[in-house]
Amino acid sequence: MAWLLAALLVLSTAARAGQGCEEAPLSAREALRSIELAQRTVDALERSGASVALVARAGQDLRRYGLRYSHMGIAVREHPAGRWTVVHALNDCGSDRSMLYNEGMGNFFLTELFRYEGQLLLPGPSAQAALARLFAQQPALPPALHAPRYNMLSYAYSTRYQNSNQWVLETWAAAAAPQQVASRPQAQQWLRSAGFVPITVEIPAVTRLGARLTRANVAFDDHPFERRMAGRIDTVTVESIVRFVLAGDPEARVMVVE
Repeated sequence: MAWLLAALLVLSTAARAGQGCEEAPLSAREALRSIELAQRTVDALERSGASVALVARAGQDLRRYGLRYSHMGIAVREHPAGRWTVVHALNDCGSDRSMLYNEGMGNFFLTELFRYEGQLLLPGPSAQAALARLFAQQPALPPALHAPRYNMLSYAYSTRYQNSNQWVLETWAAAAAPQQVASRPQAQQWLRSAGFVPITVEIPAVTRLGARLTRANVAFDDHPFERRMAGRIDTVTVESIVRFVLAGDPEARVMVVE
């Protein structure tokens, strides 16, 4: 066990994208709990029979906004008997940039977690097949669907920035409508027509100003002026993705991993 804890402690320093790089690494106990959660998530995926799923983690305390999960990625099985990997967009050390990562389930959860709990959104068979085709045809995914300019609270219908969950949603759109969606504007147009509704979080002016002055990964200038001035920020969250997928895919289901 000692060698495992040591290895986890080393690994924990590399899995903190979206946070300041100067922050301390996870403790051995935190790292071990994260790895155990990752294993339970893989076990749940194995039992589900799925080949593709959307997986979410609770990295921040968002209860004041009525949200439980903070970050989502797309879990893909490499082949019927292969390992699970997670593709997701990560903010780089609290900067205004993001990159796409393809990594194991352990790394996905090997970060500071507010709650040691995961959520799996399992699409129906046809939606899983569509996502699998997208990843098989374009392993790196269409570059036009990822915007490196990151904003934690990006407006759901603007291409100026992109948050991590927005990338998942727009990739979902590309899989659902491959003949119509090959870019972010096309993805957002399709999402509007398909009935996607972002979640609105209430953020007062003083909080917006403080965040904009002190955090490079937060901006509000892509939001409609009237909504922004009223403190109503319409953004893509894990909950809004789950709500949209469940409404459009009667075979989709949600599993909580504790």
